Amino acid sequence: MATTEARLSTQSSVALRAERGGLYRKWLSRAIIWVVLVAGAILMMLPLVWMISCSFKLEQKVFEFPPQLIPDPIRAANYVDALTYKPFHIYLKNTLTLIVLNELAIVLASSFCAYGFARIQFPGREFWFALVLATMMVPFVVLMVPQFVIFSRLHWLDTYLPLTVPYFFGGGAFNIFLLRQFFRTIPEELADAARIDGCNEFTIYAQIMMPLAKPALITVAIFTFFGTWNDFLGPLLYLNSPERFTISLGLAGFRSIMRTRWDLLMAASTATTLPIVIIFFFAQRYFVQGVVLSGLKG
Repeated sequence: MATTEARLSTQSSVALRAERGGLYRKWLSRAIIWVVLVAGAILMMLPLVWMISCSFKLEQKVFEFPPQLIPDPIRAANYVDALTYKPFHIYLKNTLTLIVLNELAIVLASSFCAYGFARIQFPGREFWFALVLATMMVPFVVLMVPQFVIFSRLHWLDTYLPLTVPYFFGGGAFNIFLLRQFFRTIPEELADAARIDGCNEFTIYAQIMMPLAKPALITVAIFTFFGTWNDFLGPLLYLNSPERFTISLGLAGFRSIMRTRWDLLMAASTATTLPIVIIFFFAQRYFVQGVVLSGLKG
């Protein structure tokens, strides 16, 4: 009896040590992951922190070594000088105009095309969808010259037409793909019930699919906002008049061959980055939900 009790006690102690060892390894692996993630986050945040710090510095202290994380003195007037050094109120109005037009074009056109690829049976549907996806592999620099020639012959240069009209025809391959994947996760029974009630495909698309696709539509709208807000090459190619410049071109105006006002450039860059951060902060729930749900069904 004593031998049996001793054996059971030994086995229980061995099992306890194994359990403790497993917990220790689990906590150690989690700690390593947290350390790596925090280190990576700090590394990614350094350029943003440096930009914000330089936006409050005097011009001669921007490239001072060793750099000061907290400026001394703190010059908040850089923001006033930066936003009045160039007519940023005009640049902001022009950029918002492009954003509104592109949001309407891309959300409506891409959702309409995506619904057709997801729900309507027609000959060669998979082939045409694969062809749409293949356009994502064509870099913009390859299309840049032909598009410029086309728009110049249409006399669209120095207007917003080249930056908005093409989006009304499809809305972009990636947006079509994202919304198609989301539409395919919606039960077909809803559309069948609507057809029994006498609804046509456009009514099903507008009154059933679009309200249910709210997370994916918001995701596309966020991508569109970011893309239009940060677009530099498009306005650089097609806009010549300063009164039509966007924010990205306005920021580029701080740099010149003779002299660059880095303090004002950092202040203007920080001010123009703030709306992106705010929008992503408030819309990240829909953004994550739209991306995750769009990948549930291939």
